[in-house]
Amino acid sequence: MCRIGSIKSRTPIHPSMALRLMLPQQEGHDNSGFAMVMQDLTGVFAPYKDKPLLSLVCTDKGKQIASDYMDRTGFVQVFQWKPDMDLRPGLMIAAMPSYVFRNYDYPESMRKASREALEELLLDTRLALRNLLEKDENGFVYSFWPDVLTLKEIGDPTDIAVCFRLWDDDGSLMAKNIVSQCRQNTNYAIVRYAAHPFFLQGYTLCANGENTFYTRNTEFQKSLHKSYIGFESDSQNFLYTLHYVLHELKWPIKYYKHVITPLPFVEAEKRADKRELSLIRESLAHLEINGPNTIIGLLPEGQMITCCDSKKLRPAVVGGDDEMVAVTSEVCGLNSILPNRDASRDIYPHEREMVVIDNDLAVRRWNQ
Repeated sequence: MCRIGSIKSRTPIHPSMALRLMLPQQEGHDNSGFAMVMQDLTGVFAPYKDKPLLSLVCTDKGKQIASDYMDRTGFVQVFQWKPDMDLRPGLMIAAMPSYVFRNYDYPESMRKASREALEELLLDTRLALRNLLEKDENGFVYSFWPDVLTLKEIGDPTDIAVCFRLWDDDGSLMAKNIVSQCRQNTNYAIVRYAAHPFFLQGYTLCANGENTFYTRNTEFQKSLHKSYIGFESDSQNFLYTLHYVLHELKWPIKYYKHVITPLPFVEAEKRADKRELSLIRESLAHLEINGPNTIIGLLPEGQMITCCDSKKLRPAVVGGDDEMVAVTSEVCGLNSILPNRDASRDIYPHEREMVVIDNDLAVRRWNQ
């Protein structure tokens, strides 16, 4: 079983906080990996928040392939952060030769383009890099987006933290939003792309559990958007549906829950919006999910969400104080980073509930 967690903070926090949230839940994962997406960056990335940040792990050849492509397409590198890695013997980690975190300025011809055009350019660039690097497994590009950093690694989470010096809170790597998971995708062959969290055009998502409608979701999603690819994990379906409902259809967030876990017909028929719910179910039936799962999501503007399957078969808890709110699989994680919170206000989302954490840390609960 996976263990997932996220933190939203008024002031920037270090990845060590996410590790402190996750490691008490160690019995719930298998020491096969650690991954995180950081959004709303400060530290060394503070001056480049409007510049797309490439998060890439690769061979030396892959690094050259990526550099050549970025030069050829007119992107101009403006900053690079290189992790000061501790590669002491004995660490359980499947490290790659190069870890690339580079900010770029847009090609000159695109610097006055619309937001939509820039988003499309960044997506196309990431897809092109992925295609170039997949041959001979020369690299894995996880995200290419302003103000977002993604790290995914195979191995023991504690050793990964040592290797990347994630315990060293020196102020260089900081963010207000962090989503993390301590497990690789061990249901199938371990593939770096399969590690949660997943990222697409500003949307981040990780999940704890299974999606037994994986095949049905996958076959339908392949026809919906060019970026719905890979499908190395059944949890990627959750991200693609989130992106489709909010980014492509531009629906309000509450409809995401109606798409993935529609109300039973008998309940929907009693609703004032029964016509809308019927049309959603009719047109997007193949995006419904099934099986035990809990989802944590992070939206482009910074709101954090969580919801569960329609039978509430996987755990989740939301808790916080005036400075920080966290979502995680087990309450022991909250106890580790927020020991002085008012635990009586913790929220355990039920099967028909969506919890939204706004940028002012207000927690909203919405029922289907």
